[in-house]
Amino acid sequence: MAHRNLVILTGAGISAESGVPTFRADDGLWMGHRIEDVATPEAFARDPVLVQDFYNQRRRQLPTVHPNAAHRAIADLAARWRGDFLLVTQNVDDLHDRAHAVTPPAHGFDLIHMHGELLKAHCTRTGQVCDWPGDLAPDQPSPHHPQGRLRPHIVWFGEMPLHMDRIEAALAACDLFVAIGTSGAVWPAAGFVQLARRAGAHTVELNLEPSQVTDLFDEVRHGPATAVVPAFFSSLT
Repeated sequence: MAHRNLVILTGAGISAESGVPTFRADDGLWMGHRIEDVATPEAFARDPVLVQDFYNQRRRQLPTVHPNAAHRAIADLAARWRGDFLLVTQNVDDLHDRAHAVTPPAHGFDLIHMHGELLKAHCTRTGQVCDWPGDLAPDQPSPHHPQGRLRPHIVWFGEMPLHMDRIEAALAACDLFVAIGTSGAVWPAAGFVQLARRAGAHTVELNLEPSQVTDLFDEVRHGPATAVVPAFFSSLT
């Protein structure tokens, strides 16, 4: 069956083989920190030194990691796709961006970082977003407002993921939905498969191991992302 409208969701599992730490370790810590200490608005208000340093370290790591075969397989597919193609990532790294810069996508492609981007910052007063590849100081002044400061452009716990209207509209119109490297534990992304199913889409999970919502998918393929993603997408046109 030929598909025309594709939505892909990626999570931490697709970047793990590039050396990017996955979201949460078995002990519940996020890269050695309690989530409450580095990934909430309250944490930033309480200890901006710790929070800014945490994301500065993540930002400094990006030049040391590179897109892997799974990122490149998605970019190759986007370059030859002839319908609507939305790539939604929960990841805040720039590996998808770099892969698509090397292999430019066809018309109809869009990439959404629903949880924000490490290489951007936004103003605490206006919400305006700007590119920010370097470190952020604890009291980094905002260029957008005299009383504002800059914080990481990251969706923290308790905040609304970005561009949900666009994502939900694409899911309502898609005929193929593929989730890659996701745990199925983080909402609202974990519910995307249900929205796609309501639209009548064929749903596929490509994951190292079964996610928490594996049973909702029509088709599942489990194994390393660098193996299962290129293998699956090589058959799509």
